[in-house]
Amino acid sequence: MASLILADGTTFSGQSFGAAKDTDGEVVFNTGMVGYPESMTDPSYRGQILVFTFPLIGNYGVPSEEMNEWGFSKFFESENIHVRAIIVSQESRDFSHWNAKSSLHDWMVKHGIPGISGIDTRALTKKLRETGVMLGRIIADDSAAISDQRSAIRTIPDPNEDNLVAEVSCKEAITYQPTGGSKPVASIIAYDCGIKRNILRSWLRRGVTVHRVPWNYDLKSSNLTYDGVFVSNGPGDPKKCTATIEQMRYALAKDIPTFGICLGNQLLALAVGGDTYKLKYGHRGANQPCIEEREAISGKRGADGKRCIITSQNHGFAVDAKKLPQGWHVWFTNANDQSVEGIRHESGRFFSVQFHPEATPGPEDAGYLFDEFLGVMRKQ
Repeated sequence: MASLILADGTTFSGQSFGAAKDTDGEVVFNTGMVGYPESMTDPSYRGQILVFTFPLIGNYGVPSEEMNEWGFSKFFESENIHVRAIIVSQESRDFSHWNAKSSLHDWMVKHGIPGISGIDTRALTKKLRETGVMLGRIIADDSAAISDQRSAIRTIPDPNEDNLVAEVSCKEAITYQPTGGSKPVASIIAYDCGIKRNILRSWLRRGVTVHRVPWNYDLKSSNLTYDGVFVSNGPGDPKKCTATIEQMRYALAKDIPTFGICLGNQLLALAVGGDTYKLKYGHRGANQPCIEEREAISGKRGADGKRCIITSQNHGFAVDAKKLPQGWHVWFTNANDQSVEGIRHESGRFFSVQFHPEATPGPEDAGYLFDEFLGVMRKQ
């Protein structure tokens, strides 16, 4: 047995799987139908207990933990599981997939990650939508433990009060060269704020040299050669990343092309004097529609200059559209709640998006944005 106790005292009980241990964190939900290995290894989930709304999780197992030719994970979005726990309606230990090497249960045991199955995830998700994400505690339990923990539930530390980016960022600069023997088409400084590995794969497949650097890397003293600055996704409150914000301001002042994804979108807004706020329950899933608002390009967009793409997302904070300074414009909006999904400077040299063009999991509608930034760098 195991139980989830929310900050308001609400309790959901079910069966324990994975590691039999207690944990706590911010309880959030993901609406994707597939992609649990990628989501669980996404550093943006650091400090969170993840609820999967799709009723069956684990049925296609988990791939191997082998590394690719560049020395990072071949199949996952990082080399570790970053969620503190997962909650599912039904967990399957029988799995079938050509690339599966382990059950979800065994993988979680290996990494010390607890889970609860047999939960009414629809009721739990509805509560989080109505009241907003909240802190919670998982206990591998007995009734006495539940009673004791319920009284102490308000003492759970909020992970967003910590600098989670510093926990998941690399500790030193690492350079990756594209394979194939041809000359790289460009080179970027990639700020690792919790970078998903398919972002690295996406740049390398395009022939770009990637200098992956820590979140507080000093551009002013850098001896690396680069054509642009990229800022990755990552966990927590963007206002905790003051060092990254300062480095982005330096890049903008030097007119260095700059591109951000997810947390990078929020950091770019803060760097130019804008503001961010916390969403009630965030956007986490592989089915978020976003409207691109830009002049029409023949053959690609409608006559009104807009088009809709379906995107993969994982974030709990957003950019305040009303606080953007002169020269900056909303580039993408969320079709469901009209929140900002991207910003762009009128020069076209600096832009960012809130969603994930690299997908994994999710649709690849937005993959062209990597090519767009590559085009900006090659025009210099």
